[in-house]
Amino acid sequence: MKFNGLSDKEVEQSREQYGSNAIPDSEPTTFWEEFKETFGDPMIKILLAIAALMIVMFFFGYAEIYEPLGTIIAVFIVAFVSAKTGVASDTKYRELKDSTEKDKCKVHRNGVVTVIEVDDVVVGDKVLLQSGDKVPADGILIDGALKVDNSALNGEAEECKKTAADPSVQLADDITGDTFVDKYSLFRGAVIFDGEGILDVRKVGTKTMMGKMAEEMQEEEPDSPLKVKLAKLANQISTFGYIGAAIIAVLYFAYFIVSAGGPSAYFTNGIQDIIMDVVKAVSLAVVIIVCAVPEGLPLMISLVLMQNTSKMLDHNVLVRKAEGIETAGSLNILFSDKTGTITKGSLEVVDFFCADGNSIDIPQLSKHSKVKGLVDLAIGKNTQSMFDASHRVIGGNATDQALMKFIGEETFNALASNTEYVVSAHQGFNSTNKFSQARIDNVGKTFYKGAPERLLAAATKYLDADGNIRDIDKGVLDRKIDELAAKAMRVLAFGYSESALVENKINEDIVIIGLVGIRDDVRPEARDAIKEVQNAGIQVVMITGDRLETAVAIAKDAGLLQSNDDMALSSAQLNEMSDDDVKKIIPKIRVIARALPTDKSRMVRLCQEMNLVVGMTGDGVNDSPALKRADVGFAMGSGTEAAKEAGKIVILDDNFKSIKDAILYGRTIYHNILKFCKFQLVINVAAVVVSAIAPFFGVEEPLKVTHLLFVNLVMDGLGAIMLGNEPALEKYMLEKPRRRDESIVSKAMMAQIVTMGLWLTVMSFVYLKAPFFQEIFDYDEEQHLTGYFVLFIVSALFNGFNVRDDGFGIFKGLDQNTGFLKVFFTIILVQAVIVNAALIPFEAFTWIGNMFSCVPFGIKGWITVIVLAATMIPVDIVRKVIVNRK
Repeated sequence: MKFNGLSDKEVEQSREQYGSNAIPDSEPTTFWEEFKETFGDPMIKILLAIAALMIVMFFFGYAEIYEPLGTIIAVFIVAFVSAKTGVASDTKYRELKDSTEKDKCKVHRNGVVTVIEVDDVVVGDKVLLQSGDKVPADGILIDGALKVDNSALNGEAEECKKTAADPSVQLADDITGDTFVDKYSLFRGAVIFDGEGILDVRKVGTKTMMGKMAEEMQEEEPDSPLKVKLAKLANQISTFGYIGAAIIAVLYFAYFIVSAGGPSAYFTNGIQDIIMDVVKAVSLAVVIIVCAVPEGLPLMISLVLMQNTSKMLDHNVLVRKAEGIETAGSLNILFSDKTGTITKGSLEVVDFFCADGNSIDIPQLSKHSKVKGLVDLAIGKNTQSMFDASHRVIGGNATDQALMKFIGEETFNALASNTEYVVSAHQGFNSTNKFSQARIDNVGKTFYKGAPERLLAAATKYLDADGNIRDIDKGVLDRKIDELAAKAMRVLAFGYSESALVENKINEDIVIIGLVGIRDDVRPEARDAIKEVQNAGIQVVMITGDRLETAVAIAKDAGLLQSNDDMALSSAQLNEMSDDDVKKIIPKIRVIARALPTDKSRMVRLCQEMNLVVGMTGDGVNDSPALKRADVGFAMGSGTEAAKEAGKIVILDDNFKSIKDAILYGRTIYHNILKFCKFQLVINVAAVVVSAIAPFFGVEEPLKVTHLLFVNLVMDGLGAIMLGNEPALEKYMLEKPRRRDESIVSKAMMAQIVTMGLWLTVMSFVYLKAPFFQEIFDYDEEQHLTGYFVLFIVSALFNGFNVRDDGFGIFKGLDQNTGFLKVFFTIILVQAVIVNAALIPFEAFTWIGNMFSCVPFGIKGWITVIVLAATMIPVDIVRKVIVNRK
């Protein structure tokens, strides 16, 4: 049939009427949007509120400007780092996308066939589709016949036959799973296995099935588990800080009253004195709040996510959204697509066996030269497939292509170039005969390839592994075929006859060369990865569009179905159940078959309602809405753009091991955040208690505002580098998942924070009040308080070793985190410069010394404070011994 196609004018009219075929991309992440988003963080809001309060107090002359300015600078650094990370991740993704050439297609226009970009297709175009082409829009096949791979749409690699319909036939408006596999409908994203035909385009762009799925992905995403936990921590800390500040302010005011000799005596003082005391009490309360809030935590999290986002690229994991990597470590349940994710995504020969039922290892087949030589001829000279110039298999159906990959390109080319192997007669496969045959006169044989039941109906002989002809025991062979069928394998038989080719008939002297089992097989690395993920306490559920029997066979092979309690359900069974009924059995579900995109999204929603952190892997357009809705979507690098757009993480090598690495690094990030929290909160607890109690013991300001600034910003910023790069430990993969709303601060963690915070507090008061230590500093109060500033900081640094490990391996792995010791000694060096600034003959250093209220002191003082600070390590070891005995 001759097709002229649309004219240029008709193309423009169609585009105006029905729209473009381009599916709008998501807007690029902008620096400004990411920057603004930081200020929605609850911890940031608390910091800004404190800074505002201190600025007000500064204008009234009751506070220094350093702390609020430092806090505001820290907030802007956090916003900058967070924005830079977000933009960098998005840019990496877009670079990957832009490096891929845009899809093109062949269309009839202006009376000729022309090649255009897929985005330029319009309604009414007549698209020429051939083997290997991708369908560019939704429509009807109006000429020719095709075999189509719909796996990008419904997740299944099996071929679907399409025949021409009358051009008057309409494309269905309500698309179901059955519409994908009807006789004539074609959908954007599907790939042509074999054949040639003309697509009449009926829907383009966002009106296509793929376009509708892209629109579905615009829904709001749930908060990440880390965001939920941080909000909870911010609430706990602010509550603790505000209540503590109020109590201390009241007690401090009461202290003034008692010191004056009672209420009556106190209130006889002038109103001005009373106001000054109130201001002092409020000032102390603000200092308490400043001490309580971990200003460095947002900065630490931003830095850690940024560091690990770039690190994950080395593991073939492209992190599109930084929080996705931490969320991966929090997973409770992982929904995985089957085709191309757990399996390889294409049919292949996975078993070769003789008619006695004995398998020959495929890599060892070449050692059985007679069998190998004959099976190569039965496939290589009896096929519609071939290798193209790019070394890809093209032509034929999916089974033909699997067999061609089985013999390999080298063998195929050798057979093609050998003039002895010229096919003198051939009959192709058809659904009636269920076999194909080829005659090679020079060899004196007719070769057969087809359904076992057809070849075995005529055969009485077979070749054993050594090439000897034997009598067939069909009972043994039938049992082997049934065994493979139970594993969802398609079995094909090969044979040869010494007689001439007879059309539509298998000669009675046929000898069975061998048989193969073909299926879309489980990736070897997927088995190991699934096992590791399961050992991490994460439930893995395979969700597929394949039939239940095939899904069960693959699930057993992949290690998903292991006990009688494990459940495999079909979409129909699932849809008969209410949401509450499904929630009851979710912990037992391992397989969902014949699944539609709506089933995937429903399962993700139900699990999130159960407070589970949900992951979804996939590569097809059909996976995109669920990838978007899940807490973390793992899109495969070879998958559709829609899937990659929806996922938070792109697995560049499609390897399940990379998913396992993402989970491991996610857990490592969370552990490093916990380590930092312990490191910082010990400082904060001690600073709060010391600052609150010291005035009652006659020490007005043991830690100046600038000291607190150093603690909260310099220590925390560098602490992020110190602990943010702690190595990933395999033992993290043996831990059970955490609840979405689980508090960051556990009971065990709180015990360590309180114990070490109290020890630092006790040590502080012993140092501040014991005459022995005053004597070391020659009773010089300025030197003594400067020494306390050093003691406080160095104690916190030694505690950094304690938080590295919950056991006693606090010095292990320092070679894998070289930044730890660098930061440790850098902070001590910076402190030495601040303390001895007055000795440096430059005005700027004098100003620094005055700003921190520090004066130089002797070597005896340095040794004393460092030895005292080092006691943090043995004290925590004693605590760990006591805890481990319980």
